[in-house]
Amino acid sequence: MSGAEVAERQRPKAVYVFSGKRKCGKDYITDAIHKRIGSEKCVIIRLSGPIKKHWAQTKSLQLDELLSDGEMKEQHRKSMIEWSENVRTNDNGYFCRMAIDMYDQNHSKDIWIVSDARRKTDIAWFKSNYNNLKLIRITADECTRKERGWNFIQGVDDATSECDLDDYLEWDWIVENNKFNDCNDFINEIVNHVLTV
Repeated sequence: MSGAEVAERQRPKAVYVFSGKRKCGKDYITDAIHKRIGSEKCVIIRLSGPIKKHWAQTKSLQLDELLSDGEMKEQHRKSMIEWSENVRTNDNGYFCRMAIDMYDQNHSKDIWIVSDARRKTDIAWFKSNYNNLKLIRITADECTRKERGWNFIQGVDDATSECDLDDYLEWDWIVENNKFNDCNDFINEIVNHVLTV
């Protein structure tokens, strides 16, 4: 086995799995961490990426709009959740594997930031496949989330995709991201942790 093959098999060196409800600030925080670490060493893996890619292809939609924080994503969110739940029924690791193939197929990055774990099965899949895992829950109160554009939608905010991890307790970090909290200390802590990996 060549040195390059050995290095590839040892990647990623660390996987940071983030979870939180809509409009809690997961993307803001994971984007800030990614920017600080740099794209030559780090990649954001969005478990929703393959879902949105499939949806864009089958519905003739613009993938960039579904990946953004815009109205199109909200218009299709409930249908995408229902479709993806049907896929997960047969293979609960399907979107985890597809997201890795979509964002870092060759395992070329040392650091993976999984920005949007939504289910206990997502966490279980990563735990069973990677032992260098850190789990992070981002929280924000409803007032803050509403100020960021969140409104309760039945069938979305009360679905498994939003609620399955509400009672999960095995987080390495729980970060409050309310309007008066400064997440820079947490971002610095993660960046410093990466330096030790």
